Amino acid sequence: MSLSALLEERRPQRADARRNFDAVLDAAVLAYAELGAGVGMEEIARRAGVGVATLYRNFPTRIALMEAVYLAAVDELVRFGESIEEPDPWRALEMWLLKFVDFMRTKHPIVTVLTESSVVYVPTRDAIYGIADPLVERARHAGEVRLDVDADDVMRVIFAVTGGLYRDDAQLHGAVRIVLDGIRPRVPQRPAR
Repeated sequence: MSLSALLEERRPQRADARRNFDAVLDAAVLAYAELGAGVGMEEIARRAGVGVATLYRNFPTRIALMEAVYLAAVDELVRFGESIEEPDPWRALEMWLLKFVDFMRTKHPIVTVLTESSVVYVPTRDAIYGIADPLVERARHAGEVRLDVDADDVMRVIFAVTGGLYRDDAQLHGAVRIVLDGIRPRVPQRPAR
């Protein structure tokens, strides 16, 4: 099932209830980015322009709201990955990874709270790897990524890098550039046929 479908399952059917659901989701995205994962549900309801009871009717727990925010964000990230039409394999992979880094930077407060036991963990992980695997493989086949590196290696290092504390975005992007340099072969390689 797609991430869009998983999120759609959670959306109410009535138009006014859907508007409230979407308003809460939008307010939560901004509140988490601005104030972190500890922001109160009352603050999110206030920002959404709905009552606390309306918020809890749609999202019975703080984790349920975080899961919905994360599902929507990963769905957007995956749609970006699916839309990459860059013919150069390295550039396509680089575009995806830089977008992923920006995603992790803004969603880090949520990611740190959600665990492998979350109902959205497996579907979102699978969707992310569904984009990363072919991009890494294509770049590897073109000799642009080391033959001993696979998508899991790349994603784990990117997860680790984005989890660090940085002075500013420039320092984060410098660390990502080191990772990108590290996955490239010193001399062009071609896989054995």
